[in-house]
Amino acid sequence: MQTLPPLANPAAAIDYGKLAEAIKQWGCDLGFQQVGITDTNLSAAENHLVQWLKEGFHGEMAYMERHGSKRSRPGELLPGTLRVISVRMDYLPESSAAMQDELNNPFKAYLSRYALGRDYHKVLRTRLHALAERIEDEVGGFGYRVFVDSAPVLEKALAEKAGLGWIGKHTNLINRRAGSWFFLGEIYTDLPLPVDVPAKESCGSCTACLQICPTQAIIAPYRLDARRCISYLTIELRGSIPVEFRTAIGNRVYGCDDCQLICPWNRFARLSPEHDFLPRHSLNAAQLIELFSWDEPSFLTKMEGSPIRRIGYISWLRNLAVALGNAPTTPDVIEALRQRRDHPSALVREHVSWALEQHAEPRN
Repeated sequence: MQTLPPLANPAAAIDYGKLAEAIKQWGCDLGFQQVGITDTNLSAAENHLVQWLKEGFHGEMAYMERHGSKRSRPGELLPGTLRVISVRMDYLPESSAAMQDELNNPFKAYLSRYALGRDYHKVLRTRLHALAERIEDEVGGFGYRVFVDSAPVLEKALAEKAGLGWIGKHTNLINRRAGSWFFLGEIYTDLPLPVDVPAKESCGSCTACLQICPTQAIIAPYRLDARRCISYLTIELRGSIPVEFRTAIGNRVYGCDDCQLICPWNRFARLSPEHDFLPRHSLNAAQLIELFSWDEPSFLTKMEGSPIRRIGYISWLRNLAVALGNAPTTPDVIEALRQRRDHPSALVREHVSWALEQHAEPRN
């Protein structure tokens, strides 16, 4: 188990209040839109997590329970941790109108906007290390570890306590001035920095996200059944997508943004200044048939450096087959599916067969 080393400089030599303000400025200088600081007490979030796991809402995401309480107790994951520096970085690549136009076009593939550009893990991790090094330049050696969705970390609960926003009814973090189109990252540290005031919940009586969810995965305010969520079905799930959800998936081939698109707080969201988050290979306007025609080497090459690559080629074809089954019936759509009818993967064949049935094509 990794343990934080002792702070090199004596505590009396450091003005932690001034250091905290400096850290926030350095973070903004590095491209983060906001930096907050919190302690490690996540008892309320832990209770919510335990109940969520007990109800089985995590589906096949066994990693959510594999590490026990380390996820909700930072000091168990990294002994010596006193504070968490939480950051957010905006990633919105285009307007909501442009996203909605693509979502409404059944011949196009809709991919969650966080995944259109370079893998965010790499972008944020590099900046967080730079921020930690800047702190080290100021105070000398100190204990820290950087996380970007890479370990058992309750990042949304930490960000909420650090004042970056509140966890909305759709379970995403929302910021009053920036909406929810942003990534989160953390630095666990042994520096006894002053903490920020948690954000105030501001969803009010709005239930737009619950109503818009295509598969009704948000079963109640602040309660998400991941087993029904399109993001889970198209990214985390490795097996067959339950038939009951296939039609509702529509043309969403990687993730789903519906609850963010409908959220009224996202009228304050701004386009990201980060070039790395701009769409690659025209993925924000790609045709389903075009993507379905890629062979595996093409998929691996075009998705190099993208978070999409981790689902693998077979899941990629599975998702596209479902979307083509939901597309209007045309000779081109049917022919594209027929080309994959005898694919070596049983998983692909199953979903292609279902898709052809939606176009009145009988099984072999």
